[in-house]
Amino acid sequence: MANAPLPVTSPTTIKAYLEALKLCLKGQPPALVQDALADAEEYLRAEQAESQEENEQQLLARIVESYGSPQEVAEEYIAMEQAANSPFPARTDDNTAGERSPGLFGVLVDPRAYGALIYMLLSLATGIFYFTWAVTGLSLTIGLAILIIGIPFALLFIGSIRVISWIEGRVVEALLGVRMPRRQPAQEEGGTLWTRIKRVLADGRTWSSLLYMILQLPLGIIYFTIAVTLGVTSGALIAGGFYELGTGKNVVRIDPYPELDALLNTLPGLVLLVIVGLVGILFTLHLARVVGYIHGKIAEALLVRA
Repeated sequence: MANAPLPVTSPTTIKAYLEALKLCLKGQPPALVQDALADAEEYLRAEQAESQEENEQQLLARIVESYGSPQEVAEEYIAMEQAANSPFPARTDDNTAGERSPGLFGVLVDPRAYGALIYMLLSLATGIFYFTWAVTGLSLTIGLAILIIGIPFALLFIGSIRVISWIEGRVVEALLGVRMPRRQPAQEEGGTLWTRIKRVLADGRTWSSLLYMILQLPLGIIYFTIAVTLGVTSGALIAGGFYELGTGKNVVRIDPYPELDALLNTLPGLVLLVIVGLVGILFTLHLARVVGYIHGKIAEALLVRA
């Protein structure tokens, strides 16, 4: 997608520079925009701290010569992103899954499907941890609010939410192939302790990350149940069918329905059983891709600030 044109006038303040950079990155993944803005703001704030004798306009005029204009910085980040190697196929917006379909049998060698399936299996454990941490921390923060220790505890708890959300983002990117932030957003320095607390509380990403951690428990239960139920059932059908075909031992039994049991324990019935199991594996992998895409959008919406 073509970048938006840079405003005619060069930015004269750090805020204007960051807004221009964000405009130049329009259409790029939100996580890429967040990383680029965080890097630029950190660099600009550091230069400002070291050159206090210059006003912002002079500082920006000098920095643009060395660091680059917003357009140049945006082009560099886009080029680096395109050059990065990824095991996942490129996404498109031409179908309901949000990416190029691997085909019916292509899913068997699709890294997105297996990454999403692994994520679904891990999601119950992470969901329990996230939910417990969020609810316990929030309860203690509210309970300690009337005490002096309540303020530092609240700040530590909010800091832990940001760290956990960043780690979760790295897991999402590794297993689901969704571009997530690779560094923490830059935080504005200065001001009194109460001013800093108000900044943290006013940051919507703090509360959206907390919401994500709470949602991860019910989502994790659903994901884990789907993955285990479909995976184990399909695997059992395939294993049972092959075992009985190879050994002749009657391991596939449906005792309440003797007529169906007798039908399945024939050569055509066992072959059909294996085929059903293989179809179940294909269905599980395709479903995992869809779940991975949907959860990637949830993570992108709640864990990325741009």
